[in-house]
Amino acid sequence: MEINTVAVIGGGTMGNGIAHIFALNKFDTYLIEQNKEAGKKALSTISTNLDRQIAKELITTDEKQETLSRIMLLDRIDNQTYNSDLYIEAIYENKTAKLNIYKEILNNSKAESIIATNTSSLSITELAPEQKPDKFIGMHFMNPVPMMKLVEIIRGYSTSESTYQEIRDLAIKLSKEPVEVFDYPGFVSNRILMPMINEAIFCLMEGVASAKDIDTVMKLGMNHPMGPLALADFIGLDICLDIMNVLYSGYNDSKYRACPLLKKMVAAKKLGKKTGEGFYKYI
Repeated sequence: MEINTVAVIGGGTMGNGIAHIFALNKFDTYLIEQNKEAGKKALSTISTNLDRQIAKELITTDEKQETLSRIMLLDRIDNQTYNSDLYIEAIYENKTAKLNIYKEILNNSKAESIIATNTSSLSITELAPEQKPDKFIGMHFMNPVPMMKLVEIIRGYSTSESTYQEIRDLAIKLSKEPVEVFDYPGFVSNRILMPMINEAIFCLMEGVASAKDIDTVMKLGMNHPMGPLALADFIGLDICLDIMNVLYSGYNDSKYRACPLLKKMVAAKKLGKKTGEGFYKYI
């Protein structure tokens, strides 16, 4: 099956980035966001990010307009999206919410359509809908999607070889670097990254060093482009906590225990850049 039309469910940071790259690469793209104001914000973000690409001379003004013209904003999955060859779910990390979306997709899609999830840590096998698990796969993009080359492609237990190959080939068409990853909690990226961030938070909680100095050690000592605490703020502390909880429950290993300071900050709604305050203040 040739993939020409894509439906992206979720207009948040990852969803609008995914819609951006598909539309830029000449795919007809539905962007589905239930909250209409959030949908408008998603389109505005895509427009702003396209402007950044123009400023870097990566695309032209005409390409920006063509890209925006390929995106259709909708507030629900219905018969308008029936012709989609691929559905990519990019909502928050909640298993029940994701399963409900897959039910909607199955009720409003053709039999040959592939369903992908952008989950950063949940089991692909457990998320796969019973009706066609062979057509279900993980397609984990990195943030910011338009700039980052990596895509983790994760097979569930029943994902077919043809589905895997189609999604791998698709990632290459998007100028991404696909990496095959097996279905274990956190995959590769977050299984390595999140414990590092969590340990940096323990260092801060225990008074080993200040947030700025912890980040400086990792930037200048380990050549990381961004310190772990600044990165946590960028990702969102609530998302970091969700992923740590998935790792902890998935492996039953105390090394994945979320730092109490991380839990406290999430409870206080100090979630990072998106709320204006995390380990740093953003005003």
